[in-house]
Amino acid sequence: MDDDIRPRATAGPVDLASAHVVITGGSSGIGLATARLLAVRGAKLSLIARGRDRLEAAANELSAAARVADVSDSQALTRALAELEAAQGRSCDVLITSAGLARPGHFLDLSDEVFRQMMDVDYFGTLHALRAVVPGMVKRGHGSVVAVSSAAGLVGIFGYSAYGPAKFAVRGLMESLRAELKPCGVHVGVVFPPDVDTPQLTEENRWKPQETRAIGGAIKPLSAERVAEAIIAGIDRRRFLICPDTGTRLLARSGSLLMPLLNREFDRRVRAVRRKHGNT
Repeated sequence: MDDDIRPRATAGPVDLASAHVVITGGSSGIGLATARLLAVRGAKLSLIARGRDRLEAAANELSAAARVADVSDSQALTRALAELEAAQGRSCDVLITSAGLARPGHFLDLSDEVFRQMMDVDYFGTLHALRAVVPGMVKRGHGSVVAVSSAAGLVGIFGYSAYGPAKFAVRGLMESLRAELKPCGVHVGVVFPPDVDTPQLTEENRWKPQETRAIGGAIKPLSAERVAEAIIAGIDRRRFLICPDTGTRLLARSGSLLMPLLNREFDRRVRAVRRKHGNT
């Protein structure tokens, strides 16, 4: 492992052509799309995911190192990260936390377990990874950490009472870390994608209430590749807010001002769905 812990006088962008990049949730969706683009850049890739088959397929495709781990298990994740650093012969230069779950549903219908699972995977899964690699980055005075939140981490949306708070928590964590880690030379970024065309969205749509679908309207999901491009540009330019489309960029910068208008429009769409289905 690279033991050079001398702080750097200035902290510029990480050189992705030589960086060791670790991606949680790297076997599919946004994580895999980002890994593919980073492979083209020449990065040393390490992937972490729960599903062995898809993870091995991704690792073989990209000549990446890989470890199976559940990000909600802090000990297993910390061990996987340490093993990947040893296998690659250097510490983690860039961490991208893309592992996540979304389980929409009506608040009164969701079990306590769903609320716990969203926090365990989406929030604590991000936190555990950061806790494992950030100390080394601070010692070296260099690095980049990017967490994938969601547009549902910018504004409360009908049907996301379990998922939204977990993504709001990711946003709050990264906002706090930005302030703490900037003086240490470590770049912090947070990504706010809307719906993205991934296997996770397909699973999510199985549970999505009609009201939630109406709020989303007919907006076409972004491709995972477009989000991946935004992530890499964010690392290159050391951006904190990483928004892959105009809508989430507007929400991220002006959400509090727009909330009264958004809530009125969301409420109108919910009422229309309920009238249509005979609910009041």
